[in-house]
Amino acid sequence: MKSWRSRIGVGLAIGAAAVSIPLSAATAFAAPPPGDGWIPVGGLKYPSKAECEATELPYAQANGYHEVWCDDSTEIMAIYNR
Repeated sequence: MKSWRSRIGVGLAIGAAAVSIPLSAATAFAAPPPGDGWIPVGGLKYPSKAECEATELPYAQANGYHEVWCDDSTEIMAIYNR
């Protein structure tokens, strides 16, 4: 039978690994929106950044936002409003 001290040590090591592995394995976000206050609202496929932002602006305005920014670094563009 193991002592409580060794059980606590093993438990702490497992707990630290359970927290650190997901944090270190997470993929980095490609390109943050410019400036502060941007809210991620989804992502869709558009032929261009300009078309994405023009199409999404009325939806943003209907929800109380005044700007749209589309991240065109991937095929499915992340859409942000502020």
